[in-house]
Amino acid sequence: MYKKIFYGLLFILLFSTKSYAADIINKGDVLNLDQCIDIALQRHPYLNAASGSVRVLESKIGQARANYYPQLTFQSSYQRIGPAASSLLRSDPYNSYSNTLNLSQNIFDFGKTATQVEIQSLGKESSLADLQDVRGLVIFNVKQFYFGFLQGKMSRDVARETANQFQQHYERSKVFFETGKSSKIDVTSAEVNLSNARINLLKAENALRIAKVNLNNAMGMTNAPDYEITDELTYRPDEIFLEDALQNAYKNRPDLLSLNKKKEGLEKTIALNKKGYLPVLSGNAAYGYTGDDLSMEKAWNVGVTLTFPLFSGLSTKYQIDEARANLDVLLANEDTLKQKISLEVESAYLSMKEAEQRISAGKIVVRQAEENVELAQGRYTAGVGSYMEITDAVISLNNAKMTYITALSDYSVTRAGLQKAMGVNK
Repeated sequence: MYKKIFYGLLFILLFSTKSYAADIINKGDVLNLDQCIDIALQRHPYLNAASGSVRVLESKIGQARANYYPQLTFQSSYQRIGPAASSLLRSDPYNSYSNTLNLSQNIFDFGKTATQVEIQSLGKESSLADLQDVRGLVIFNVKQFYFGFLQGKMSRDVARETANQFQQHYERSKVFFETGKSSKIDVTSAEVNLSNARINLLKAENALRIAKVNLNNAMGMTNAPDYEITDELTYRPDEIFLEDALQNAYKNRPDLLSLNKKKEGLEKTIALNKKGYLPVLSGNAAYGYTGDDLSMEKAWNVGVTLTFPLFSGLSTKYQIDEARANLDVLLANEDTLKQKISLEVESAYLSMKEAEQRISAGKIVVRQAEENVELAQGRYTAGVGSYMEITDAVISLNNAKMTYITALSDYSVTRAGLQKAMGVNK
């Protein structure tokens, strides 16, 4: 009873509308990460398919329970009979009628029906775990492409800032050339740098558009209206040890839970198949009438039947062997899955720590690159530096910022990947 309540509440929580409905997204709306996740949980077809699988298993439970209840059938037949030529009773064709109401009830089957219900219930629990696993995948995809969108926005802004800087340097170099402070090559170099910066800006804008398409797809919205997203890529330290992450994964991973439920189901299947050697006691009753055009006779009967499976061509033995073999396969798959979980957790953990180190180093590199730009601009303005110094400094600053943004994005994505690997679906 408590299991039914638990899984019922879980199913409601998975599909409850939290704070934002995908149907009311309007052009110009600003979405945060939680809102994007809510939309995906309502709209993504992966979840619709997984919830459909849960309903399939619910139907199978009902089918298994049907054997608890009486089976009622009605039979009606009509025949036109031509008597044999040698018959002394009738020489003309006549009509024969039969109508019978049959009732049968399983009385005792040594727990076969109960075991079948348990097997289907375990299948439903496994399907619910699969649904949770799909939910985690959908959430991770939204996070991944949301952070990718943020990375695209920040990269676009850096490319735009670089293009503006080269625009200023181009205008300044023209003024210096006209006043005789610099040569024509400085103007040409500035113009080339400005053109390259504009090309990079176009690439960054297109990458941002692609990132938005990927986010729309992750939310299950192929024709989403034009919207913006809030938040920025930031570094939030996640203090967790690798050993704790592995333990959480083995405890919370829904795919491992699903496999365990399948394993229990196969163990029950072996027990069910063994019951194939046992008899079945059933009750039956019938009421009806039969006759022809001249007379009708009513009849009824009530009784019990005990059916012994004396020999079935060894089918029961082979069914048991099949279930045991399937269980061996599942146990091997469980070991494989645990290895996969360990690999996912360790890879995500190490990648996250590596991204943390790149973030720390990237901050220093950006600050140094900004100082170099200021120094190069000052030297050029004072007439003691070359334009190439400015070019190198600006390009270095652009690369430093892009590297820092990539580190922030990688950290956010690997952190989300670690959460998914641990079975944390939020």
